Amino acid sequence: MNPPTPSLAKVPVTIVTGFLGAGKTTLIRHVLETVRGRRLALIVNEFGDVGVDGEILKACGVESCPEENIVELANGCLCCTVADDFVPAIEALLAHPNRPDHIIVETSGLALPKPLVKAFDWPPVRARLTVDGVIAVVDAAAVSDGRFADDPEAVQAQRAADEAVDHDNPLEEVYEDQLLCADLIILNKADLIATDEVGRIGAEIGAAIPRAVKIVATRDGKIDAAVLLGLGAAAEDDLAARPSHHDGEADHDHDDFDSFVVELAETVDPSALVSRLADIAAAHDVLRMKGFVAVAGKPMRLLVQGVGTRFRRDFDRAWATGEARRSRLVVIGRKGIDRAAIEAALAA
Repeated sequence: MNPPTPSLAKVPVTIVTGFLGAGKTTLIRHVLETVRGRRLALIVNEFGDVGVDGEILKACGVESCPEENIVELANGCLCCTVADDFVPAIEALLAHPNRPDHIIVETSGLALPKPLVKAFDWPPVRARLTVDGVIAVVDAAAVSDGRFADDPEAVQAQRAADEAVDHDNPLEEVYEDQLLCADLIILNKADLIATDEVGRIGAEIGAAIPRAVKIVATRDGKIDAAVLLGLGAAAEDDLAARPSHHDGEADHDHDDFDSFVVELAETVDPSALVSRLADIAAAHDVLRMKGFVAVAGKPMRLLVQGVGTRFRRDFDRAWATGEARRSRLVVIGRKGIDRAAIEAALAA
């Protein structure tokens, strides 16, 4: 049998998943910079109203993925809006005169990848696309700090006080679902922890997954596109081997998490601002902060990203002519996070 012509061949899709702040966007930037001879398209999904990740990727300016091939889907998770958001976005990309050779989907940090993979089993989608692979990006330092694990003593104390208390850990469930669906796991930020700790975490993850999945340790998401693209997993044909905490549920929501946007004044001292953000994150158990900040006297836009109390800042590009120099941060935390107190602390 002759191979299908390029116009009829299925377009491979790589799904990049991973918890808030794991380094998905940084990883994809490196893919764009190292891919050779392929036209890429991106679908970027964020849990929040400010499209930070899409902005970062659009600023790359690489020929392999022009800005018109980057689709942003904000304020919701694709795992909940497959029919309404994902399928129309895919159809629009495939209708481009220069159809992409490969599509990369960056899910939000709170998305479950399996419902998205299931969508590729729908007849209209299956005929045109295949899941080349699901890549789970893991923040090694966050795992080492116990971000996704319960304190056994605290849980035992809760059970002793009231056996009816719900002890589900939504962070752990999302994290584990992302791992269980993966074809390749990127243990990112490995430089932030000891080498033996990297090995321990890798072994722990490997033992928790009921099938063989390669685990690669990286720093700053630096891994060549050739390693990530072309896995040929056809994950839509392998759903039974990808268990989920939410199998059997008709719907999945994100009621366990809240997000909101805070407007800030122009800052004169980025170091002091980042220090204050870290203090606020510690005081209110903030999971993620990210956004853009205007710095007095500076023509460049400051990108601020925080995972828990770990923050980094970089000037990513110049403010465009006529662009409003707005300072806005997305704040994401567990349900019940004290928005008023955080806004007051940032305004002080």
